[in-house]
Amino acid sequence: MKPGNQTSVSDFLLLGFSEDSEHHPILFGLFLSMFAITVLGNLLIILAVTSDSHLHTPMYFFLFNLSFVDICFTSTTVPKMLVNIQTQSKAITYAGCITQMYFFMVFGGMDTFLLTVMAYDRFVAICHPLHYAVIMNPRLCGLLVLMFWFISLTYSLIQSLLMLRLSFCTNWVISHFYCEIAQALTLACSDTLINHILLYVVTALLGIVPFSGILFSYIRIVSSILRIPSTAGKYKAFSTCGSHLSVVSLFYGTGLGVYLSSDAPSWRGMIASVMYIVVTPMLNPFIYSLRNRDIKRALKIVLGRTFYVQ
Repeated sequence: MKPGNQTSVSDFLLLGFSEDSEHHPILFGLFLSMFAITVLGNLLIILAVTSDSHLHTPMYFFLFNLSFVDICFTSTTVPKMLVNIQTQSKAITYAGCITQMYFFMVFGGMDTFLLTVMAYDRFVAICHPLHYAVIMNPRLCGLLVLMFWFISLTYSLIQSLLMLRLSFCTNWVISHFYCEIAQALTLACSDTLINHILLYVVTALLGIVPFSGILFSYIRIVSSILRIPSTAGKYKAFSTCGSHLSVVSLFYGTGLGVYLSSDAPSWRGMIASVMYIVVTPMLNPFIYSLRNRDIKRALKIVLGRTFYVQ
C-alpha cells in the first residue's frame, strides 16, 4: 500500500504483554495451554452433538455452531501471539493485520448472533412448548445461521476494505497482542470518519439489538417460570437455560470490559481482551457439559468409543 506522500506500510508492531524476555516462557505456556483446552473442549462438544442423534435438535444445532465459531475466534489471534512470543518478534505484516481484523469481526459477530438465537430458542421452548417444533423447524434454523454468516461476512468485508484505503504515518505500533481495529484507526494519517461511523454504528447494533433480544427473551422466560406452581417444575424449566445464561453473562461481561478499555490501552484492557477472546471460549464447553445431562451422556459415549478403539 502506498498512501500518497505517506510511508508505505509493511509491518505493524504488536507490543503484547511484556518486554521482559524472562516472562515469555510463562506467557507462552499459559496461552498455549488455554488455546489447547479451548480447541479440545469445543471439538468434544462438536463430536458429541454430531454423534448422538438425541442431540439433533435446534438448541444443540446452535451449540454446534457456537463451538465451531469459538474455535475459529480464538484461532484468529492466539496462534500469532504464540509465534511472536516464541520468536521474540512483535511484527505482523500489513496484510496479516487486515486479515486478522477481518476474521476477528466475522467470528465476534457470529458469537453475538448465535447467543441471541439460542436465547430465542429457549424462549420458544419454555413459553410456547406446544409450538416449538413448528416454530424452530430445521429449515428456519439453517436459514438463520446462513443469514448470520452473510451479515458478519459482509460487514467485516466492508470494514476491511475501508481500512485498505487509509494512509498510515511512521508510527505503526499497536499497544495490544492482536490487531485491534480501534487502535489501528488511531495510527492513520488520512480521514477515518467513515471508518469510525461504521465501527460505532455496527458495534451499537451488534451490542444493543442482540442484547435487547436476549433480555426480552429472559424476561418472558422468568415470567413463565414464576407461573409454574411446583418448585420441581420451576427448577426443571430454569435448568434448560441455566448454561446459556451463564455463557451470555460471561460473554457480555467481558465484551463490555473490552469496549470500556478500548480507548485507553493498558494492562487492564489486555486482560479484558484475554477474558473475551481466550477465557470465554475456553469455559463455554465446561459450562455446557457440567450443567447438561444430555451433553454429559454424549461425551461419555464419544470418549468411550475413543478409548475402545485405542
